[in-house]
Amino acid sequence: MSEPRVFLLPDLGEGLTEAELVAWHVSVGDEIAVDQPIAEVETAKSAVEVPSPYAGIVAELHGKPGETLDVGKPLISVTPLGSPVSDAEDAAPAPSPDDHAASSMSSGSDRPDATPGAASSAPAASAAAAETYREEEKAGSGNVLIGYGTPGGHGQARRTRARKTAVALAEPAEPKPVEDDLTLLRTRVPGKLGAVISPLVRRMAREHGVDLGDISGSGDNGLIMRRDVEAALGTASPAAAPATAPAAAPEAKPLETPKRPVESAEAQGRDARTGLAVSARTPVRGVRKAVAANMARSRSEIPEATVWVDVDATALMELREGLKANGAEVPGLLAFIARFVTAGLKKYPELNTRIETADDGSQEIVAFDGINLGFAAQTDRGLVVPSVRGAEKLSARELDAEIRRLTQVARGGKATPAELGSGTFTLNNYGVFGVDGSAAIINHPEVGILGVGRIIDKPWVVNGELAVRKVTELTLTFDHRVCDGGTAGGFLRFVADAIENPASLLADI
Repeated sequence: MSEPRVFLLPDLGEGLTEAELVAWHVSVGDEIAVDQPIAEVETAKSAVEVPSPYAGIVAELHGKPGETLDVGKPLISVTPLGSPVSDAEDAAPAPSPDDHAASSMSSGSDRPDATPGAASSAPAASAAAAETYREEEKAGSGNVLIGYGTPGGHGQARRTRARKTAVALAEPAEPKPVEDDLTLLRTRVPGKLGAVISPLVRRMAREHGVDLGDISGSGDNGLIMRRDVEAALGTASPAAAPATAPAAAPEAKPLETPKRPVESAEAQGRDARTGLAVSARTPVRGVRKAVAANMARSRSEIPEATVWVDVDATALMELREGLKANGAEVPGLLAFIARFVTAGLKKYPELNTRIETADDGSQEIVAFDGINLGFAAQTDRGLVVPSVRGAEKLSARELDAEIRRLTQVARGGKATPAELGSGTFTLNNYGVFGVDGSAAIINHPEVGILGVGRIIDKPWVVNGELAVRKVTELTLTFDHRVCDGGTAGGFLRFVADAIENPASLLADI
């Protein structure tokens, strides 16, 4: 019998060296096709499905849900179809109840080598299976990221009877499951399970013993959202927990649980420093791990400085209200400010650069012909920074459309590595959290980040008289290696002036 082919976890994005295994879409013994999704993994940037470059029978799964796998390490082993079989495997199968030989594979149109209504002998079936495997290998793209595989290769996994010895072949074959758990989780089945897309929602339900079949999704087309599972947890009876514990799935091990509740201080001990009982331990991984590493690196490598200014945003607010009154589609405030930022970066390009350090310790300031404007977006997975590529070429309306699109894909965990890792400058609207200002940490390896606080009514002097105006605060944190305070202050003042007098820069709204 030929050796299984081992598929290594591929590089899923720039600079990513590991990924957390969220769920397997196949099991040992399943027959899979080229480019069929085999697993869902969560990187520091997004959740992606990994398709297989091989067709055949799943021989081994290298990892369990919840484990962190290194790039380049084995992910799955696949035994090619049509491989030479041993003497035991070549033995005649046991007769079926109708005195015909029973095949180790079910006949019919669901076989890759079958012709509807026709029966084939064992050698013919083996040859056809081998030819099918060869054709799939030729057709397969070998790509490993979802969306890059060959079309038509995303069939559902089919459970096949495991290869056995001559004695075991005399036993009747096990019935093939009609549908696997993944199909039920992803497909709306009336009266059974609601549609569940997010792997985080599925994981939350599994960890807390919530039956998805008892939940009515509040999302579009019955989509089960995180809030639905949380609501089910809130209404669950405390007495129901012990009853559901024995029925937990075998794979629900402590390794799969990101948070491990502590039942008592005696069971887990007390914290040595505080003397308090430990209530939970949460592994730092995924997006949180990436954010922590990036922020620590930024603080350790970048000599940052912060400047800020209060800005009268009344004119900008009045401009938006006027556009609304005319029935026009009005961009959001962040899109207007993004337009001002790109104009400011063209005037002060030092803030649209990057510091690179060579092996010998020498450094260079790398400038770019273009602006990829990143913006901080809060998601269920944590803080991510998608970027609008070529932002300097876009109007306020075009920026608004792209910001909304990227926010949606980022919150769905579907943003690509290029969308999350290509920024040259970051815009952070922390005003949505109801705060006025913040000395933000630069998104390494960029050299600047501009923060926008909430817009509120404040007393302001206008033409020598006190008035109530719409005021916000801008803060700029910059890398002091690439520029001095004059450049940083000039950029910040440029953006502030544009907010106070927006008409001059918004002819191309």
